[in-house]
This record gives sequence, C-alpha cells and structure tokens, in this order.
Amino acid sequence: MENQVFIGRQPIMDLKQHIIGYELLFRHSADADSAVFEDGLKACSNVLINTMGDMDVQWLLGDKLAFINVNEAMLLSEFIELMPPQRTVLEILRTVVAGDAVVERCRELSKLGYKIALDNPQLGTQLELLAQFASFVKVDALSVNPQEARKLFQKYAAPNVQMVAEKIETLEQFEAYKEIGFRRFQGFYFARPETFTAKVINPSFDSVLNLLNLVTQDSDNSDIENGFKRDAALSFKLLRYINSVGFGLSCEIQSIQHALTILGRKQLYRWLTLLMVTAGENSTPPALMKTSITRGRLTELLGESYFEKHDRDNLFIVGVFSLLDAILKMPMDQVLEKIQLPENVSEALLTRGGVYGPFLQLTEACEGADSKRILELAELLQYDADKVNECHIAALAWAESLGI
Repeated sequence: MENQVFIGRQPIMDLKQHIIGYELLFRHSADADSAVFEDGLKACSNVLINTMGDMDVQWLLGDKLAFINVNEAMLLSEFIELMPPQRTVLEILRTVVAGDAVVERCRELSKLGYKIALDNPQLGTQLELLAQFASFVKVDALSVNPQEARKLFQKYAAPNVQMVAEKIETLEQFEAYKEIGFRRFQGFYFARPETFTAKVINPSFDSVLNLLNLVTQDSDNSDIENGFKRDAALSFKLLRYINSVGFGLSCEIQSIQHALTILGRKQLYRWLTLLMVTAGENSTPPALMKTSITRGRLTELLGESYFEKHDRDNLFIVGVFSLLDAILKMPMDQVLEKIQLPENVSEALLTRGGVYGPFLQLTEACEGADSKRILELAELLQYDADKVNECHIAALAWAESLGI
C-alpha cells in the first residue's frame, strides 16, 4: 500500500447551495500532506490515467468543474494535460513560488483553456504574479477573520474572478461571507446542522415514510399504489427517476402499477430512499441531497464484492440515510423511530458499526479526504487505492446521471 494515491472530494457551491464543482484532493498514502515527490507524481498520474481517463464523458459532462490541487512539480509536468481543459481548474497551492517557469506555464495552460485558482495567495510567497491568470481566488475562513476576509475580497474580486470562501463550517460563517460578497462556498457546514429543533416532518416526507413502511411490512401492491396516488408529486418523481439514465431500463414506464411490477420490492425500497432525500426539495439544500445520494452509491459500490444483491441495496440505503438527520433536522435516533429499517441498517446509521459500518465509514472518509482514515479502512477491507478511487468516481458519475 506504500505508493498509492487516494482521491478525496469536497463540493464547491453557489449561493443557493447548488454544486458547481468538486475539489478533488489527491492524498498520497505514504506521506499524505507533504509536497508530491517523484514517486507521488507518478502515482498521481496513474490515478489520472486509470481512474479518471473516462471522466470527461462521465460526470464532467454536466456543468461541474474539477478543482485539482497542484504544486510546482505537478504544474510543470505534462500529466495535468490529461484532464479536459474546459472542466478543469488548477488550484495552485500556496507553497508554489511564482518564478519565470511557473508564470510561463500558467500563461500556456490558460491559453489551452484551463482555469487557474489561487489558494490563499496572501499566505504564499510571490503568488501575486499569478493573479493575472486567476479565475478563482480562495480564502480560508479558518485562517482569517471576517475583517481580513473583507480586505482580501476587495483586493482580489474582479469581474473575471470568482471569490471562494473555503472551510465554511457553520451557518454563521456562511452568512458572514455572503454579506462580504462571496458567491462561492466550500465546506461541510450544510451537512452538520448544529442544533436540531424541528419536530414536524413536512407532508411530502410523511408520504414517503408511509410508503417506506408499507414496503417493509410487505403490504399489497394496491396499498402501495394508493399511497402514491395520494401524492401526485411523488408519483411523478418515482416515474421520472425510474425513466432516468441512472436506472438504465429499456422501456419507458408510464404508470405506478407498471413501475411496481417492473421494479419489485427491493428496487422500490431503494428508490423510495432516493425520494426520501429529495422529497423536501424546497427546504433541503441541493448539495446535501447530492451528497447523500453519492454516499449511497459509493457505500454500495464499496460493498459490491462482499455482499449479495439484497445486502447491497441495504448498503445503498445506509449511505443515503446517513444524512437524514441533517435533512430532517432531527437526531438520528428520532428519525429511526419513524422508519422501520432492518436492524443492521439502523446499527450502521446510529453507531457506524455492524456489518455495514466499515463501508459507510470509508465513504465518509473519502468525502472528507481523510487520508489516514481512508488508508486504515481500505486496508481493513483489503482494497487498494485504485479500487477505492474507481468506486468514488463511479458514484459521482451515477449521482450526476440522475439529473437531481
């Protein structure tokens, strides 16, 4: 496991919390935080060739950008050009010194269509010379206070530069940086609500809960069909999802009855979990929905070689539902009182333990780009970096294909 690179990711959002791109973090397992040395450069290029070679036709097809961290060695190397220029933002680390070769290389890459992002240029040395090429400038909310952030905003903001506030972990920070003028945000505050006060579940969630419970109780198709008929919006969504590319059916399904026949209970159960996280579209931040759906797919893919189909459906549900406390704004134990889930699913959601726990833990570690934890869990499950990265990219691609 010595010379391996794991991909981590963090979403970058706009004001309405729609994901505009992902920062893809390449963590070298042998020496995760150091500058990428010769072997690391080779390992990173392997990731780009093996895992991300077909990325352009997959999830980069939408309007999403891939932010890639680059140090001087990576910037000057040719393998950066494996990435599709129109979708790639090269995030220049603050350790880079803007000598003649670096300035020239940035000029060349800009001409090829790559976008350049500066990572906290105020903390670097001589990065000012690269400001002329920057399309994005990032400011770390943990390393500056709002007053300093305001000064940096005034210094770097320009019609052709998008200012990104990163490490945003609370709603207060989000509001403060929004007030300064930032329109791009990075951080997991949306998945970590600080207080859970809501006790009322909105009607659309309630309908899905009712349907989920009917399915787990093995009720008749006619009862389930009636459950859908009582909520036209849910019926529409179910049909839309089933007919989406992500599902890959050969014929179009036009009625709930047809859907129930074609799907079978296991798939219906699985699609109701998707409806669960998207039912409250008006109140749930889009980035939170997308993250929970990606979690579901990644947890499932990581468990594919370990489990039979039935368990893989449960893994999907574990991943998707792992953010239900944030979506419903209530503690997980209260959420689980309202849904009848298999015991090992509940155990994974409450304690991250049991037979499904390690797969969810690995998914969360990938999401947070926690290289030490990713390595521990990958070793535990006997996976190498290529396998984990492949699952990760495939999960992102799948979530994009749903068009949510």
